[in-house]
Amino acid sequence: MLQPSANYLFIWAIALIVGLALSVIILGEVIYRLQHRRRPLAATLQVVRNLVLPMLAFMLFIQYVLQRPANDEIVKSVQTLFWICVLHAALSLLNAVIFEQAKADTWRARVPKLLIDLFRLFLVLLGTAIVLATVWNADLAGLVTALGVSSIVIGLALQDTLGSVMSGIALLFERPFSVGDWLTVGEVTGQVIDINWRAVRLQTFEREMVIIPHKLIGNEIIRNFSRPIAIHAERIRHGFSYNDPPNLAKHVLLTTALETEGILKDPEPEIFTISYDDFAITYEVKFYISDYCDIESIRDRFMSRIWYAAQRNNLTIPFPIRTLYHFNGPTLQAQGTSKKFTESLQSIPAFVPLQNPDAVADGIDLQHYGAGEKVIWQGVSNNSLYIVIAGQAIMTVSDRDHLEHELLTIKTGEFFGEMTLFSGEPSPISITAIADLEVMMLSASAVNQMIDRQPSFAREISQILETRRRLVNTIQKA
Repeated sequence: MLQPSANYLFIWAIALIVGLALSVIILGEVIYRLQHRRRPLAATLQVVRNLVLPMLAFMLFIQYVLQRPANDEIVKSVQTLFWICVLHAALSLLNAVIFEQAKADTWRARVPKLLIDLFRLFLVLLGTAIVLATVWNADLAGLVTALGVSSIVIGLALQDTLGSVMSGIALLFERPFSVGDWLTVGEVTGQVIDINWRAVRLQTFEREMVIIPHKLIGNEIIRNFSRPIAIHAERIRHGFSYNDPPNLAKHVLLTTALETEGILKDPEPEIFTISYDDFAITYEVKFYISDYCDIESIRDRFMSRIWYAAQRNNLTIPFPIRTLYHFNGPTLQAQGTSKKFTESLQSIPAFVPLQNPDAVADGIDLQHYGAGEKVIWQGVSNNSLYIVIAGQAIMTVSDRDHLEHELLTIKTGEFFGEMTLFSGEPSPISITAIADLEVMMLSASAVNQMIDRQPSFAREISQILETRRRLVNTIQKA
């Protein structure tokens, strides 16, 4: 017959073997089901199955099967390893229950990773102190005193590091950015790929990693291109020649932006006339993109398309030069104006007796108006006759209730301004450019000279004047 002590040892051995096997099998099935459902608790149970249970079985085997005394060094070492595994499992459980399952926009989801790491460090130190006190019977009072003195020395030696840690905690509680955001910190632009206890790691467009300590970030201005919304507005400036009408240049830039892949149509791009520089009129294009990481490729596509659009629309992209002219004869501007007059004669009706482009100094001038600009204001006197060379304008009149009514559209070759040409009275109508408008402005004296040369011109003016006055009277009496 076996001795009682032998039976006791045999029962403990069988219980450990069967219990460990059953526990591993049961936990394995539970882990499989949790992994299938994508539950974070599966990772904690894996730690329990692979570390905690084997160490527990080994510790019990040494104490109750091998009958090693409690103060034995081997027993204490195994107990220490067991409690380390338990602490590891507890930290994994805490992370799975509190943080891994946290829903978006909750306080658990907003807790910085740095603070979680510091909390884990505190629990590890607390667990270490408990193990030392219970397993090894260590005197923690002396240890605390030694740590207090050491912490002062370490604190003085690691002032910059600790400053970065504290700045990081303050920065991460404020949460001005998170992993995946695009930032500009100082002169560095990149995407946040990691935020740890000491620094932030950015990956630049050149695929370089830049490490910026929290202490430096706290003293810099941070531009976040990903918040509060991912849509980012980009501004690009471009210049066209002074000979290119601004509204045409702006229309070409807007059309080009809308046709460029990656530029959003809503919000719509905006075009601004910025300045009149030495060699060009500078325009600014403001467009929107959905993700800042695409900014380089979108900017490249847009800038490339501007050249082709400029070629199609006869726009000139000037060279960045400054030219000085020393000339004693007629200025180039005067020569250019005379040339324009000559070209404009083709758009003038045959009944207008204007055949001499040298009459520039006799009250004849070319003028340009942008879309939406008023050439003649109702209620303001006008003593000039305008002939449309290019573009269109609309004639409007305001009634007694100050409601504006459209009378007619004035096209190329037609004229306006005849209603108050010789009377000097306030104009009863307004003329507004529909699109970019080019007109030849004739003063009252120039018109008188034309009538003297060709009296039938007065008859043409009178007929059109009478027709338009009837239209105005009809609206004003209604």
